[in-house]
Amino acid sequence: MHWVAASLTSALFLGFYDLCNKRSVRDNAVFPAIFFANVCAAGVWLIAMAVQAMKPDAMPAAFTVGPLTFGEHGLVLAKTLIVSASWTCSYFAVKHLSVSLAAPIRATAPMWTLFGAVLFLGERLSAVELLGIAVVMASLVALSFVGRGEGVHFHRNKWIGWLAAGTLLGSVSSVYDKHLFGKVGLDVATVQAWFSIDLSLVFLPIAIGWKLRWWTRQTFEWRWTIPCSALSLLVADFVYFGALRDPEARIAIVSCLRRGSSLVAFAGGVFLFKETNGLRKLPAVIGVLVGIVLTLLGKGGSPSKPVGDPTHHLPGGGEAERAGDEGGRAEAPVAVQPQ
Repeated sequence: MHWVAASLTSALFLGFYDLCNKRSVRDNAVFPAIFFANVCAAGVWLIAMAVQAMKPDAMPAAFTVGPLTFGEHGLVLAKTLIVSASWTCSYFAVKHLSVSLAAPIRATAPMWTLFGAVLFLGERLSAVELLGIAVVMASLVALSFVGRGEGVHFHRNKWIGWLAAGTLLGSVSSVYDKHLFGKVGLDVATVQAWFSIDLSLVFLPIAIGWKLRWWTRQTFEWRWTIPCSALSLLVADFVYFGALRDPEARIAIVSCLRRGSSLVAFAGGVFLFKETNGLRKLPAVIGVLVGIVLTLLGKGGSPSKPVGDPTHHLPGGGEAERAGDEGGRAEAPVAVQPQ
């Protein structure tokens, strides 16, 4: 598949992922939904690891899970804790906000990742990146005015605060991904596999507490969108990695095309969930995407080299936000989630 087509396909499945998440938690208990989605993602990797153990030559190199030292397990666990907090904030926010409002806000994660790279990795902003950030901020202000029509006041609605916290934590995870894949030198499949397993274990005691009614909670209804959300993210990431491995692919353009997932989620929110003010939100949504494109293309211009270890927000972690995708730079050893 051509890298442009692969990028658009990845965006399509990321949009499906957002819509499945919304359907999974709409009028439903959040923690069991998160837990079972992670169990599905971990199950895929456990099957892959079992096949690898029985027939090592049967697994492609991209899916080969390598060993980790005790210290490396600790590094992966740290990422797991960051993303578990990000997912908790984001899932609760998406439950209470319209997806056509939440998706554009979550799409700003690359901008916050860029801020993290400036603060902690010493990167500098170009004029184009500064322009992109200004466009994003202006579009968010415009979106906040539309949100008031739905009774959502950005400056005092707690779920907007939760969504912002989840997005920022996802960006922290993206910057941390660059450390794991760059300086530490871990490979993608190994981190993805253990990250998914660890995330299920982190949410297991919370799921048990929910089951035993340790706190006042909402009832849970099983929905097939729960495993579909996990599978959608896995497919989106798999196709994304395929795009990055193309020697002609430009990572900044791939990243921008993947931001099209916000349009998929926006359209799904309007037409599937019958959310209101679609036409009024559309200019602001497009403005956010234009700003993200400018931000990612600010230092993107040159073709990327073939990528063996993409840095990315990992399946099962993904939302949020995706390191190679959200960093938008080919020089990082280029990868969810999840977020």
